[in-house]
Amino acid sequence: MPDYNIPLLPDCSYHIFSRANGNEKLFLNEENYKFFLGRFKIHVGPVANTFAYNLLPNHFHFLIRIKTLEEIKSHFLKVKRNKHFDVELVSDFIMERFGNLLNSYTKSFNKRNNRKGGLFMDNMRRVEIIDDSHFASEIFYVHKNAVHHQYTKTIEEWCWSSYNSLLRESPTELLRNEIMDFFGGKDTFIKFHQQVIFPKDNHIEY
Repeated sequence: MPDYNIPLLPDCSYHIFSRANGNEKLFLNEENYKFFLGRFKIHVGPVANTFAYNLLPNHFHFLIRIKTLEEIKSHFLKVKRNKHFDVELVSDFIMERFGNLLNSYTKSFNKRNNRKGGLFMDNMRRVEIIDDSHFASEIFYVHKNAVHHQYTKTIEEWCWSSYNSLLRESPTELLRNEIMDFFGGKDTFIKFHQQVIFPKDNHIEY
């Protein structure tokens, strides 16, 4: 079950997600989507690698693996400069990176749209990935979301997910090789995503 309090720890994988307040939208145009992904790279990239993602008009999903303790320590010392690195507080530092992402995006969004106040409904939810079967199901869940919420009819139609990027040959910061090795290649990856997707009746829920 998703939780607000699960610590994000080195070398562990998680499905993380959040949504906009009420009936508001997080992304109003293409520029918003691109800006959010750019902010994610800046704030979260140094502490986590990404397997998959999906950005929908009012919410987002990411499947990530937190980097090693040494990598996180290195980033901590870079951004905190002369502060002491405390292993006991590493989860707080990682969560701070995500907080910076959401705050940075909200400030920009508010400024561009003459808006005030919080944009995201609540603290970021997360689910720890417990085994290979869970990992596979979460990959599918993330990628099917636009179809699930009836924004498109097929997974590949939605351009703000990692699905098409994982299938391309162009350079990517996604963990493409690990994903393809896990599924045994592109053909199996594509076939796995051809499962039946049942639509929801609204565009509000995750």
